[in-house]
Amino acid sequence: MAGLFRHTWASVRRLNAKPLRHLRHATKIPWFLRDYLDLRQQAKLAGESISFGRPYPCLADRDESCGTASGHYFHQDLWVASRIHSLSPNRHMDVGSRIDGFVAHVAAFREIEVLDIRPSQERIGNIRFGQADLMNELPEQMRGITDSLSCLHTLEHFGLGRYGDPVDFDGHLKGLRNLHALLKPGGKLFFSTPIGPLRIEFNAHRVFSLKYLMDVLSPNFQFDRFCFVDDAGDFHNDVELTESVVANNSDCRLGCGIFELTRKNDDYVNAKPNCESARAA
Repeated sequence: MAGLFRHTWASVRRLNAKPLRHLRHATKIPWFLRDYLDLRQQAKLAGESISFGRPYPCLADRDESCGTASGHYFHQDLWVASRIHSLSPNRHMDVGSRIDGFVAHVAAFREIEVLDIRPSQERIGNIRFGQADLMNELPEQMRGITDSLSCLHTLEHFGLGRYGDPVDFDGHLKGLRNLHALLKPGGKLFFSTPIGPLRIEFNAHRVFSLKYLMDVLSPNFQFDRFCFVDDAGDFHNDVELTESVVANNSDCRLGCGIFELTRKNDDYVNAKPNCESARAA
């Protein structure tokens, strides 16, 4: 029994370094020990020979909900995947979105091509892998090759060195230019990024104000739909980009803006917005 208690308390200590959480989880030890001894007794009465290994207490799960249906990735992955399902493009490509989230959602109902700077010949079900460096100019054969493209929670990392890429203050602008180049005129871009007061939180990510994004995107893309996830993790669907929404960044400090955009027919316009006015937003 002493050994069982030691293993259980060690599990409590591993859960979190905060003393109050230690205490809250420690209050659950009695029911864990009771259930453990009860199950051992049931096994004995049943005459089963299944052995018991070292205890593996999961004390935090007892009072938690069945799952977390909130947050940036949950909402963006679900919404964009549903839009691609509805629109059913001829070809869909992705740059940098989560393989075990959004890409897996889409691969459940259609083929999706994933671009990465690293080469890969792997193919998993409906997922195909291709190679491209979105920080450098794309070769001619990769221009205008898809009518649908996604880049979710990715562009904000370009040029910050977090994933071994060279630091580049304009890395996100170079990446955006290449997203435009990949698309056919009239093609759809599904794009998401952190929104709030304009800033760089090195080397995690950039946070863009809506004013900055409007200035950067509007010369080259038509805005079709806008959704966002607020600071509490709640989803807001089909929000009109009014002056007040843009000015206060949808009341977000670190939200997630989700855009459905259409590439304009024109050649790419290098937009270098006034960061001071965008920061004021």
